[in-house]
Amino acid sequence: MKKLLLLIFIFCGINSFAQRHIPLPHGMVFGEKPKSIAPVPATKIEALMGKKIRQTTALRGKILRVTQPKGGWFEMDAGGGKVIAAHFKDYNINLPVALKGRGVIIQGVAQRLLTADDMQHFAGDTVAGTKQHQQKVNPKARITFEVSGLVVDK
Repeated sequence: MKKLLLLIFIFCGINSFAQRHIPLPHGMVFGEKPKSIAPVPATKIEALMGKKIRQTTALRGKILRVTQPKGGWFEMDAGGGKVIAAHFKDYNINLPVALKGRGVIIQGVAQRLLTADDMQHFAGDTVAGTKQHQQKVNPKARITFEVSGLVVDK
């Protein structure tokens, strides 16, 4: 009887360990499947954007960590110690934490934070003269990415 109970506990233990380590297959899609836009390496997104505030693009990079699985919040390596903070457009996405360290292709909108000129961000466009319609872009500002689709690449 003791041997039978021991065997049952061993088999239950093996099954529980097997269920925890389910690998994510190559090509697994979260959200919409990215269209046939040629993905740019995440390290070159700043050069691609130039002085633009928003850019619709596809990126290829490595996920550093999944910060919040519900809603699909994660951080992507942008090279040189920089990080791209990304989240899904659709909040109903659940990202597995196992994506940490995996290569992915994401498609969506990259945004750089806009610094308001002369504290006019609350007043609207009321500046007259040479400063009218100028945008100051902080090159060291963190880039955010609103993801519409993600594919596990590596």
